[in-house]
Amino acid sequence: MVRQVAEQQNVGLIGTFMPTLSKASILIVDDEPGMRNFLLKTLMPYCARVEEAEDALQASAKLDEEHFDIVILDNVMPGQSGLEWLSEQREIGLFSDAILITAYAELETVISAIRLGAVDFLLKPFRSNQILNAVARCLDRANLRRENNLLKHELGANSNLLRHRNRLVGNSEEMQEIRDKLNSYAQLKSNVVITGESGTGKEVAARMLHDLSDRSDRPFVSMSCAARSLETFEEELFGRAAVHMEGVDEKEGLLLSAQGGTLFLDDVDELPAQSQIALIKVMEANSVRPISAAREIPLDIRFVFSSTKPLISLVQAGEFREDLFYRINVLDVHIPPLRQRPTDILDLTHLFLEQMQHEFKVEGPELTPSVRGKLLGYDWPGNVRELRNHIERALIQGDLSCGLEDRSKPENDIETLAAVERRHILDALEACDNNRAEAARRLGVSRKTIDRKCQVWGL
Repeated sequence: MVRQVAEQQNVGLIGTFMPTLSKASILIVDDEPGMRNFLLKTLMPYCARVEEAEDALQASAKLDEEHFDIVILDNVMPGQSGLEWLSEQREIGLFSDAILITAYAELETVISAIRLGAVDFLLKPFRSNQILNAVARCLDRANLRRENNLLKHELGANSNLLRHRNRLVGNSEEMQEIRDKLNSYAQLKSNVVITGESGTGKEVAARMLHDLSDRSDRPFVSMSCAARSLETFEEELFGRAAVHMEGVDEKEGLLLSAQGGTLFLDDVDELPAQSQIALIKVMEANSVRPISAAREIPLDIRFVFSSTKPLISLVQAGEFREDLFYRINVLDVHIPPLRQRPTDILDLTHLFLEQMQHEFKVEGPELTPSVRGKLLGYDWPGNVRELRNHIERALIQGDLSCGLEDRSKPENDIETLAAVERRHILDALEACDNNRAEAARRLGVSRKTIDRKCQVWGL
């Protein structure tokens, strides 16, 4: 009977802890072989990786080789106590959370552990469910802290992607080819460069690549490279170690926040030369040394980059390092501007209208054939971002065609023949009040030609 109850409890534990612990890496530091063996047997069935060290020296060596999410640390050990070792490691760059275990419940020890960033404290002897609970709480707290930091980072970047950020919309042939390419790249580890004009959806594509990969349950971290000095670039990307003597707190950089997931560096073509060198060092070593830290922390990250300009042209002009270009430019995805995939304009218009009518609790203006023609006839130099802002403004003003009368193309921009043809036919349709037969007569083409073109454009 006792065995049956124990088995039922173990089954319950597996169901409770498995989702939280299944990706965790843990380092056990304890001089007692029996305690290390107990912790190994308790944690290994649930965790991705569990390592052990019998003293502070061995633990330091393991941290030099690998990153761990949690360090379970005995306080009383020969040579150097757990708290002394933890203080030293924080100074040289330990960004793992710590759980202190000890046989002595002294208030001074608890206070010192909290000051050094230990997130839990267990008194020996303890049961297996107690350590599992402590580890699960520690991981949940770390995940929540990381999510909050990343959310603040995204909000600080003024991103619109919180509303619509991981789905490429559009049924055009070009967009389908991009989705197919992202699907084929998703399970690879290679670096990806996504190119396209501003506002075409490069970050959305990067998020979709992440969501399709086996890293989807780990963080996706985005950082803009534009207008950053070397100092701000390194502090935000690398983070910094705690310097208690100077009152400097530890700061986890975006590289560590993205551990196990994807780091998206937006506008990498805007990165200054010195920052390019710093990025090369990280990618070559596959590790990062936070500011003021003495240790390199190993990384497990997939890098995705975006650029509004062809990087090879910048290399040839001496504005982008050739060694960085060949390191990042393994796989590429190009997103064409909205004016080159007109059917996506209407798909996006329907989506934004639906979203914003629900958000603003208003009825949207009617999407008449004339309005559709004007939407298709406009160049959208700001691409998807401009279209979304136009829909928001149109809902407020009650007119979807407002501001689209001036359809002049950007200066020195040569339109494709397909774009010129579409513009001319749409102008003819508008002049004929969308009478296709009359428009065909005036253009000197068959009615079937007009019908076929309109079908392709989604009219």
